[in-house]
Formats: sequence, structure tokens, C-alpha cells
Amino acid sequence: MKNTCSPKIRSFVLAAALSAGFAFVPPAFAKSSWIVDSGSKGLTELGTLGGSDTLASGINATGQATGSSDTAGGSTHAFITGPSGAGMTDLGTLGGGNSSAAGINAAGQAVGNSDTAGINVHAFITGPNGAGRTDLGTLRANGQGDSYAFAINADGRVAGYSDTAGGSTHAFITGANGAGMTDLGTLGGSFSSATGINATGQVVGTSGLSNGSRHAFITGPNGAGMTDLGTLGGLNSFASGINATGQVAGYSDTAAGDTHAFITGPNGTGMTDLGALGGGNSFALGLNDAGQVVGYADMGGGDIHAFLTGANGAGMADLNSLASLPGGAILTEAHGINNLGQVVAIASPVPEPASYALMLAGLGLMGCAARGKARGKVAR
Repeated sequence: MKNTCSPKIRSFVLAAALSAGFAFVPPAFAKSSWIVDSGSKGLTELGTLGGSDTLASGINATGQATGSSDTAGGSTHAFITGPSGAGMTDLGTLGGGNSSAAGINAAGQAVGNSDTAGINVHAFITGPNGAGRTDLGTLRANGQGDSYAFAINADGRVAGYSDTAGGSTHAFITGANGAGMTDLGTLGGSFSSATGINATGQVVGTSGLSNGSRHAFITGPNGAGMTDLGTLGGLNSFASGINATGQVAGYSDTAAGDTHAFITGPNGTGMTDLGALGGGNSFALGLNDAGQVVGYADMGGGDIHAFLTGANGAGMADLNSLASLPGGAILTEAHGINNLGQVVAIASPVPEPASYALMLAGLGLMGCAARGKARGKVAR
């Protein structure tokens, strides 16, 4: 996640990108998902839908988590839990084999993407507490092409990206409860993707520029306008999430050639480098209204650990310093944090050094693929 190429393009779905990278690790190293209470140090394992892996990607104000899990039948389905991670409900699909959820609001409406009965992948939204599924279509006529949803706010407005009639992919925002889909355009390039949205409809994501680089962006309320957030001195930057005051978290190439997590001030002003945890790179994947940021960082020597900061991004700490998982498993990625300080994170058993090398190779390929989406296959 590097030099001019980011190992994790979160203009992709975060969970999707990560699982793509870790797919290079032997399947014996199953991934589990946990809620870590940063205040009480409590741990809750989310379980599975009957298969081996669970990849949690979002958490709401009551601790309902969402993401994707392998089923007993060998497919991958989106899920939602009850408050504080209790239980796991299979959200099904839009008629195809696989689905994955990426975001959830306070009412328990989940969004994500699913294989359809045809050859495409479409964004979806559920009702409260995961009830039902509605196909959000695409930015093309008659819902042709693919679309992916990553974030949802309290009104049910959804942000993501979709194929367009012109053959490119653009960020979108919907109306309340997923109604309609509005193209947010780009910063001058051919590509854009939205990955976060707050209560006022400010959207963040990543867009191509006319020079071929990619920069994080923020919009005004209801997706109006698109402002370039710049970088930490390198070529590319990627926005992952936004909170109620418009603080943005993400990651950026630095002038030194590394990639570092960042946080901005309110409404996307400024960009503060959050540093790393011993290795060269770090990646912010989410934040709460206090500006506590979560993500992952390389520790040096090939290790990847989840991290958590204090308010406004102060002090990056290894999330494993707050929690000891059974069997020596390591929290490798933190994907979201709510205002109660509950963090949703993914853990992996400690692999052999050769497996770590494969894991890192997967991350590198993933970043260079710049949000490469596989046709007819759900992003996990």
C-alpha cells in the first residue's frame, strides 16, 4: 500500500480489496472477525455463516456489524449481526451466488454488492436490521453493467461507484433509502469511486486526475461539487471514511515513497500524516466522530497489525496491545469504529514467514490493480 502504486485501493470495497490480497495466503489460515471494545478491552467474536472466513467491514452506533462470511455451501454471503455483534444473519443475494456488505447505518440498513441472476454485480440496500434487499441498479440505462455500494448515512443515502454509459466508472450518491443514483463526476480523469458519506451527504472517495494520478476527494452536502484533498507529498491519495464534522481518513503516498494513513480537519481541511508502527506504511480505513482512526500498518519484518488512534488521530497504537486473542491470533486489519469506541477488526492465525511473504505480495498486487474489479464476481 509503497511508492507510486497503493497496495490497497480503497476506492474498491475495503473488505473486497483485503480479501483479494489475502487470497494469496494458504486457506488453512482462516480469518475471523471481532469487535474490540477499546474502553473495556472486551472481545466479541462474530462467528461465521457456516464456512471458514468472516470479513467484517462496518459497525454502527449500537455495535451491529456487517461484512461477508463463507457459508457451509462454499459461497460467500453478506451478513448483519445484532447489537454488540450478537448473532449473525445471512443477507442472501440478488439472485446470484455471492454477496458482500460494506456499510451499515444506525437503523441497521446495510449496503454492499451482490451477484445478480445474470452476469453482473449490483449494489444493494436493505431495510432496517437487514430486512430485504433492493437492487440499486447502475448509472447505465436499464441497470446494465456493475455497481458497488460502500457507505450509507442515517437517511439511507448510499455512496459507491458504478459503470457509466461512457464505459468508465464514476462515484455515485443516491437519495434517501437508496432512491435514484446521481453521478458525482471526477476530478478530471476517467475514474472515481465513493467510499464514505456523513449525515449531511458529504461524500468522500478517490478520483483520477487528468495527469493519471489518483487523489482523495470530498464533496459538499448532498454530493455537491468535488474538492481535491491533495496528498502527503506523493502522487496518490485515497479517502476511506468521513465523520459528522467532515474529518476525512484515508492514506496517501508520501514524498519519501511510503504510504501513510492520514486524517484531515473539519470539511476536509488540511491533511495530517498519522505515521506508522515500525514499518514504512500505514492505511486508515475508518474513523468516528471524535476523530479516532482505525486501519492497519506494517510493523517491519513482514508483520501487519491493526491500529487505533486517539481523538483527532493522536497517537497510533497497535490494536493488539488492547486485546489478546485466543490461540495467539493477530488482529491484522481494523475496518471501522463507532462513537462507543467499539472497533470491528479482522484476525488471522500467525502464519509461517513464507506465508507472510505471500500475504505482502498479495497486497502489492492489489494496490497496483487500482480497484480492479472482477466481472461477474462479487468483490469481497
